[in-house]
Amino acid sequence: MAAGPQVRGFGERRLRDTLAAPGGARVASSHVLSIDVEDWFQVENYARAIPRRAWPRCELRVADNVRRLLDLLAAADVHATFFVLGWVAERLPDLVRDIAGAGHEVASHGWSHTPLWALSEDACFDEVSRSRTLLQELSGQPVLGYRAPTFSVTKQTLWALRVLDRAGYRYDSSIFPAHHDRYGVPDAPPAIHRRVEGIWEVPLSVCELGGARLPVAGGGYLRLYPLWLTRWAIRRLERAGQPAVVYLHPWEFDPGQPRVRGVGLLRSFRHRVGIARNECKLARLVREFRFAPVRMVLEELGVKLERRVP
Repeated sequence: MAAGPQVRGFGERRLRDTLAAPGGARVASSHVLSIDVEDWFQVENYARAIPRRAWPRCELRVADNVRRLLDLLAAADVHATFFVLGWVAERLPDLVRDIAGAGHEVASHGWSHTPLWALSEDACFDEVSRSRTLLQELSGQPVLGYRAPTFSVTKQTLWALRVLDRAGYRYDSSIFPAHHDRYGVPDAPPAIHRRVEGIWEVPLSVCELGGARLPVAGGGYLRLYPLWLTRWAIRRLERAGQPAVVYLHPWEFDPGQPRVRGVGLLRSFRHRVGIARNECKLARLVREFRFAPVRMVLEELGVKLERRVP
């Protein structure tokens, strides 16, 4: 396919093609809807308060929350990409089968929810390969996509894209092209692009305003922002010919989840803000906009994600 406009700054020597309109590229008719399947105690905000050795003693709530989301999406006839954590899939294999059986794309969220900056390249390869193998076995479909825990593909962890390509993945959706205190690559291209590692990058959505980039359309931003602002941002991306990448977590629809002590006011606020209103927001968004899994949106853009065996 024809390459789009040249992108300078971050990755200028690392990009093969950029998908953005105008510039000769095709325009997707759908936005991306994606769900990171992890449980309430596995989030980075709680990493110090609930270490991984304590996870087996925590109440599993992810299955009920995912099935509520499956019902909501089925009522709207919408399909999504579910980035499933290997730790969850190993314990709840029927949940993965239910996701796939409902017609959704199954992709990988890694295995242990360890940020990439805490892994070596060998450990990363083991995590992404192990999770891909299990998810393919459970879902009966090729697992082509990956999203890093805590969006931890940063300038310091770009090596992970080579690892993903070697492990057989065809796209990544981990780069947040904005400033954040934990993650982000502020000068990364905001449009879908292919890198010289061979893998396609599907960045999380931002709106560019006066030289600044405002993260929109997912996670805490969806919970925190009023619905009119999220709708405005998605419409703005539409006018630019760019699909929005909306991302959610099952625990963000669970007001009854346990409260965690000792995490601090800021971390507690980040985790819980807007949870009670989130289901209503999502229900309105899926009625108003057209959404699809990552793989389908890439196909609308003319990207052929051939299956690769590592």
